Amino acid sequence: MTRNYRVGIVGATGMVGQRFAVLLENHPWFTVTALAASGRSAGKTYAQATEGRWLMQSPLPESMKNQIVQDANDIQAMKDKVDFVFCAVDMKKEEIRALEEAYAKAEIPVVSNNSAHRGTPDVPMVVPEINPEHLAVIPAQRRRLGTEKGFVAVKSNCSLQSYVPAIHPLMEFGVTDVLACTYQAISGAGKNFETWPEMLDNVNPFIAGEEEKSEREPLKIWGKVENGRIVEAQGPNITSQCVRVPVSDGHLAAVFVRFANKPTEEQILAKWADYQGEPQRRGLPSAPKQFLHYFTEPDRPQTKLDRDLEKGMAVSMGRLRPDSQYDYKFVCLSHNTLRGAAGGAVLLAELLCAEQYI
Repeated sequence: MTRNYRVGIVGATGMVGQRFAVLLENHPWFTVTALAASGRSAGKTYAQATEGRWLMQSPLPESMKNQIVQDANDIQAMKDKVDFVFCAVDMKKEEIRALEEAYAKAEIPVVSNNSAHRGTPDVPMVVPEINPEHLAVIPAQRRRLGTEKGFVAVKSNCSLQSYVPAIHPLMEFGVTDVLACTYQAISGAGKNFETWPEMLDNVNPFIAGEEEKSEREPLKIWGKVENGRIVEAQGPNITSQCVRVPVSDGHLAAVFVRFANKPTEEQILAKWADYQGEPQRRGLPSAPKQFLHYFTEPDRPQTKLDRDLEKGMAVSMGRLRPDSQYDYKFVCLSHNTLRGAAGGAVLLAELLCAEQYI
């Protein structure tokens, strides 16, 4: 079946918006037909709006250079141009919630990279390989919004993409407690070393709101759809410590896990090796062939060496071993602006299209 969708990027001039532009340049299903940003950029070409602000290593896509940037708040102008939008705006949460719902009420589905709607009970927060069944809440959201086509779907926090995928195949052993310490790249703050030189030769032990997200959001991912809302799981108990480190891209996590029914190391490795999600079964364009990769070398995964594995869409693990306080500990890695941000949202959009929600 041939798929051809007209796509908009709302928040196109920021780091994640730029990543969306690069990822979508040659996408087999999606064609970028609209770019939107704040009023400061509206009316300019995309090249003009990002001049001196282009943060990607890849050049600005030729097909988008001369596209005129729309005002993100001019939803009616966007409506005629797109089948759905990706949203990556930099605004206050209440403003983002209002903007995304306004797009949805205008019958424009929204696939959001933002955190504003992650706590909304009828908004699915989906890691496509883990909880695709949560898309079933969309009809209830549409009833609340009074829409036929419009809805909001979100991806989870970027740091979760490193360790939640590794834990998920092990849930059948009764995961009771998780300690996750994440070491997060500066691109997670929308920065590079040119714009954040004080991070060179430095570690910052505080990332506002990150630990709360790391401890709460997995419970929604592991929750269930009941009566038109997603009810959070009661466990496992999760505690986290989140640290900003002088790395351009890639979030590393040191993970400690306790089980009700402790598996063997061989059982854990087998679960990781065999795990496939719906994107792999469907062969979605952005899906990694192997979602979870385990490295046997004692010094892997490494951020610089392994963050781009399977075009940055795979999750890497290593150093599985017994722990003196928990049952096991291991290290995980994911690319925060690919699997953790724009790439994860593109994969979610592919799943939404394949499931005919868009």
